[in-house]
Amino acid sequence: MKIVVTGGAGFIGSHVSEYYAKSGHKVKVIDNLSRSKIFNLSKKISLYNWNYLKNNYDNVTLIKGDLRNGKLLENSIKDVDVVVHTAAQTAVTTSITDPRTDFETNVLGTFNVLEATRKANNKPLIIFCSTNKVYGNNVNKIPVIEEKFRYSFSDKKFQMGIPETFSIDLCEHTPYGSSKLAADIYVQDYAERNQIDAAIFRMSCIYGTRQFGVEDQGWVAWFTFSTLSGRPLTIYGDGKQVRDVLYITDLVKVFDSFIKRRDKLHFGVYNMGGGVKNTLSLLELLNMLERETGKRSEIKYSDWRPSDQKVYISDISKAKNNLNWKPEITPKEGIKKLIEWARNVRK
Repeated sequence: MKIVVTGGAGFIGSHVSEYYAKSGHKVKVIDNLSRSKIFNLSKKISLYNWNYLKNNYDNVTLIKGDLRNGKLLENSIKDVDVVVHTAAQTAVTTSITDPRTDFETNVLGTFNVLEATRKANNKPLIIFCSTNKVYGNNVNKIPVIEEKFRYSFSDKKFQMGIPETFSIDLCEHTPYGSSKLAADIYVQDYAERNQIDAAIFRMSCIYGTRQFGVEDQGWVAWFTFSTLSGRPLTIYGDGKQVRDVLYITDLVKVFDSFIKRRDKLHFGVYNMGGGVKNTLSLLELLNMLERETGKRSEIKYSDWRPSDQKVYISDISKAKNNLNWKPEITPKEGIKKLIEWARNVRK
């Protein structure tokens, strides 16, 4: 196959690119390589994933460009079979301070990807990386039980997590949640009108190697690097907030499962995370890191962030049933892999 990965020099995108390059497919990475500016990272860190791909795979090429450039996308996508759209503005806090860039990247950028795909010769399949933030503050209307280290849903209706049919309406979303929801609905509309084939994955917490977390995004990696470095951490809220966590290789496998079933499925929306068997609170992650490393960062607490969900757990039943998929890497295994990698690259 010929595959385009938008944001292919990022955490998720680089793993998608590697998976298909390793399988012998031709991969084009579209990326503006802007992470050093957006997240105040060194250029070495910002280019780490692209340099990794460039140095290990001859069948991966880089197209340096921005999602807002519709003509560039049309030229890049016109002859491919699959588009994995991972590129986005990903931080809630950034969306609040700079909502225009968030909107242009996530909504206009996705629209440009859709139009380029619609016009392409091969009718490529789109895999779209959406987010659990499309459900907004409605998730916080579900009653929770407060336990020693975590919150949990008290309503038995959600004992398997949040389903794809959960309401998106009449609540705060933040600009980030709003832009991703708008993009999500655009992908749905193009697919429902048979303009494209597509799968939408509304992701919870994805983590793993080659993830350089920052305070605003990628909390598992951020906590891991901070612990290893002895750097103090700020917890917004009380640290008992819970997410289902999914190791990056399991995410790539579910993308591939849909791609292989494209002829039968054509379109689907899936909540995507580790599910009820793979959950962590912030405090539980800190405890796990302390057990594995013998270290614990100094912690200070601050106010809850806008629309932060006390509990978010994906109901992954649909993905399990439709795609013959389930998470394979437990949080304990995944955190060990992340620690080992982080130790090697920390300096």
